[in-house]
Amino acid sequence: MHKNIKSESVLPINNHSSLLYKFSAMNNTITKQEIGLDPADWNDIKTLGYQIIDDMVDYLKNVGDRKVWTPIPQEVKNEFKKPIPRQPSDIFDVYKEFKQNVLPYPGGNIHPKHFAWVQGTGTPMGAFADLLAGIMNNNSTIADQSALYVDKQVINWCKELMNYPKDGSGILVSGGSIANITGLIVARNTIIANSKNAGVYVANGKLTAYCSAETHNCISKAAEVIGIGNEQLRKIPVNDEYQIDVEALKSKIREDKESGCIPFCIIGNAGTVNTGAIDPLDELLKIARSENIWFHIDGAFGALAKLVPTYKNKLKAIEEADSVAFDLHKWMYVQYEVGCILFKNADAHRNAFANAVNYLIAHERGLAAGPETLSNYGMELSRGFKALKVWMSIKEHGIDKYAMLIEQNIDQAFYLGEQVKKHSSLQLMADVTMNIVCYRYNPGGLDDDQLNVLNKELLMQMQETGVAAPSSTLLNGKYAIRVAITNHRTRRKHLDEMIAGTIQIGDKLVKTHEAKLFSFDVLTLINHK
Repeated sequence: MHKNIKSESVLPINNHSSLLYKFSAMNNTITKQEIGLDPADWNDIKTLGYQIIDDMVDYLKNVGDRKVWTPIPQEVKNEFKKPIPRQPSDIFDVYKEFKQNVLPYPGGNIHPKHFAWVQGTGTPMGAFADLLAGIMNNNSTIADQSALYVDKQVINWCKELMNYPKDGSGILVSGGSIANITGLIVARNTIIANSKNAGVYVANGKLTAYCSAETHNCISKAAEVIGIGNEQLRKIPVNDEYQIDVEALKSKIREDKESGCIPFCIIGNAGTVNTGAIDPLDELLKIARSENIWFHIDGAFGALAKLVPTYKNKLKAIEEADSVAFDLHKWMYVQYEVGCILFKNADAHRNAFANAVNYLIAHERGLAAGPETLSNYGMELSRGFKALKVWMSIKEHGIDKYAMLIEQNIDQAFYLGEQVKKHSSLQLMADVTMNIVCYRYNPGGLDDDQLNVLNKELLMQMQETGVAAPSSTLLNGKYAIRVAITNHRTRRKHLDEMIAGTIQIGDKLVKTHEAKLFSFDVLTLINHK
């Protein structure tokens, strides 16, 4: 019996070796030193932190002394093609590389002469808020934590700005694009019963939405995302002021209904991206109410002009719209990225996104108590502490100062428009209605095709030489230099310098190519640079 037990207990040599190896590996795992990502010496982080703060305060203080934009040298671009590092680097070396290859080549939107697209400038306090949010590193969607209470307060402040009801709803998102997508999701799910579960197929016809031909491209993307498709987003012609043609809109809605389509949403513009035009929002509101469809306003930057007394009535329809989208990183001058979408009907907002899942059950106490998870109001379950920079910035300056700054930017745009009119070689391409000015250099004697090529080259040279950094657009096929002023650092002298630079570069280009009989071939222009 003893022999039998012994013989059964003896393992083959290869199995015995395998067990020894497993024990040894397990033992090594147990005794292996554990690691983390905190610094070995916290004093190094403190030293580097002091250096970063000193450097960045000087950087912001003197931002206007540098060129608005600097092209990135090829050797610097090559640095960003290197493979992933396998071993650690000294933190001071990492910061040195940042100062050498990253910091000198920004897009330039914090500079007082940056007017491209529609981009805000940020503030020193906003930068500190992002630093603090990064250190806290909250997932600001769930849990009984301070970030959710700050978020809720910021949403309430946004409702105050737009004069939305206290029982309305809203959510902070990355920007206007996601805000508009969120708005159209709620519109679809509210107007078309059960579309949240069954999709657009539940409707007894093709869903159609309506906007002007000047509406931002993100609305087209929203139509694609919510499943109605770009073809069902009706882009209505505009009038001479680049506002939606109301009669054409009414006609298109009638036509669609007669053909079996189901209109569900009208999108109005509170400041178009090309010219800053404001659609006749009151009239759009009446049409939406008479047709019993959703009225959404894309106010990416223009909605905040509501704070300016002269624009309060023009934008009053925002208060009655079902939803409004706007960016805080544009005309509230807050650091990127943070936008907002507000809804009059909080239940409609929640019903569009809320789902009951076992891992998000609320509790009476503990970490899972507190405010409702914000994932019940939007797409994201993971999101940063966006609200902190808004909260700290508004507390620092007060909302009245922001209203004055927005009004200042509008006044600057009208000033620029008048300066354009004073120069015979400049042409104003659209009436100034808010904070956007479109103009071109036009010395006379050139057709539109030649002027298009000339002004494109002129703009690129303005940017490359650091004169200023506007962007461009096409208005009725004509190339325009487009200036969007959402910059708290801009002064009238910067606009004067841009006008002078435009004329100087334009005159030089015309003189250089006069022998070509103004045949402004793009390749010829490039070769002469």
